[in-house]
Amino acid sequence: MLMKWLRENRYAAILLTAVRLYVGWQWLTAGWHKLTGDKAFDAAGFIKGAIAKPIVDGTTHEAIYPNYVGFLQHVALPNVKLFNFIIPWGEFLIGAGLLLGALTTTAMFFGLMMNFIFLFAGTVATNPWLILLGIFIAAAGTNAGKFGVDHYLLPYMHHWFDKHTKHGKPTGKAAPPVAPHNA
Repeated sequence: MLMKWLRENRYAAILLTAVRLYVGWQWLTAGWHKLTGDKAFDAAGFIKGAIAKPIVDGTTHEAIYPNYVGFLQHVALPNVKLFNFIIPWGEFLIGAGLLLGALTTTAMFFGLMMNFIFLFAGTVATNPWLILLGIFIAAAGTNAGKFGVDHYLLPYMHHWFDKHTKHGKPTGKAAPPVAPHNA
């Protein structure tokens, strides 16, 4: 019943728009500050800190996420320049997508992924709060972007994909026009 309300109800869409704008602003400003700060964003210190002080079990003192620490050591740190690009631009684009209501579910998926990655590294900050709100946005699906660009973009994308593919193969026939979602 809650899922039906989140996914289909107009009042839920209004509430989700407010939540989406708040979460989007948090992401956009986090990315913007990294992109336009006085010093260039550098994740190296953060990554080294997460490797040096991983999250450990209080009793056994063993790393709880040893695979993640291995990822940081062997993938993230050697490729820190790539991560210095991905993190601020990812945060900024997630925020822009959520603020505009454009590809809302996709933006929120990547926002949730980044939040969990930051949590695995031991950074709490606003991540749990953004995850909680993000779950509602993601669960709502297209209703979260009803009052945004998704209202117009998603029907166009469905029409385009239907026109150009049929189980991954070109059809050569155009699909009939589609009315905007939840019109």
